[in-house]
Amino acid sequence: MKAKTITEKTNLHPRNLDRFGYDFEQLIKDNPELKNFVAVNEHNIETIDFSNPDAVKALNKGLLISHYDIQDWDIPKNYLCPPIPGRADYIHYLADLLASSNNGIIPQGETVQGLDIGIGANCIYPIIGNASYGWSFVGTDIDENAIQNCKKIIEANPKLIDPISLQLQTESRFIFKNIITPEDKFTFTICNPPFHASQDEATKSSVRKINNLESRSLATKTTKPVLNFGGHNAELWCEGGELGFVTQMIYESAKYPMQCLWFTTLISKRDNLSSIYKTLNKVSTAEIKTIDMAQGQKTSRIVAWTFLSEAQQKAWKF
Repeated sequence: MKAKTITEKTNLHPRNLDRFGYDFEQLIKDNPELKNFVAVNEHNIETIDFSNPDAVKALNKGLLISHYDIQDWDIPKNYLCPPIPGRADYIHYLADLLASSNNGIIPQGETVQGLDIGIGANCIYPIIGNASYGWSFVGTDIDENAIQNCKKIIEANPKLIDPISLQLQTESRFIFKNIITPEDKFTFTICNPPFHASQDEATKSSVRKINNLESRSLATKTTKPVLNFGGHNAELWCEGGELGFVTQMIYESAKYPMQCLWFTTLISKRDNLSSIYKTLNKVSTAEIKTIDMAQGQKTSRIVAWTFLSEAQQKAWKF
């Protein structure tokens, strides 16, 4: 019996290339190693075991070749292997946000410059943003190894050399300091902040997440996190967790009010929103927007803020 194809994933953004599910036949053509991980589940649908980091990496490689013409991509063990459809959604919702400041037209091309806070070892946001809209990016991280791996990805895909530059944040307690110079102008910032407040909390969450995924696959329960599934320390946790990180980001953003059109960040924990709004009001933002995103089993959201009045937004040179 032939496996069914997945119906439209209406929770994904309308421009998301994975909205109609994964075309495994094409993805296996693009990345033959994916074939080892694809199986038909109890609903007669082709899928992979999302709790297996090697399977997720093989899927990502296929998607990057198929959708974004990235022929050579890899990440070291123990680094975050991000789900590409969710990362793409952030980029597409960001494009809609920028359009709201540009007479409804999505601005395209390298003059639209994004600042990716915590680019990780995977370089995913700049890859998708550049392929989808031609945007350019500065990617920052506190982890030298992550920056070096992004450099490797960029050099292996020469079309990324001009639009993506990298910068190591040498003081881990800061976010924009050392990065935004007086002459810089960024159209937006993008960030997937560390979620947890400690290594222990991150480990427990990773085990829970894998068990949730395994309960929907053929695998058995686990009691320890799979290497390379959970991500590197700096990607997963920081003192104060998501709320502490984003609060610091908001206070720092107020020091660069005219140098960025929209500051944005992903917020995973709904409970953090009221505190985040309070901090945003304290620093006298001109406008705050919350954009809901549904990703897989969980709902997330982007919080965006600007210090520019409507007139200043309209006058922004894209």
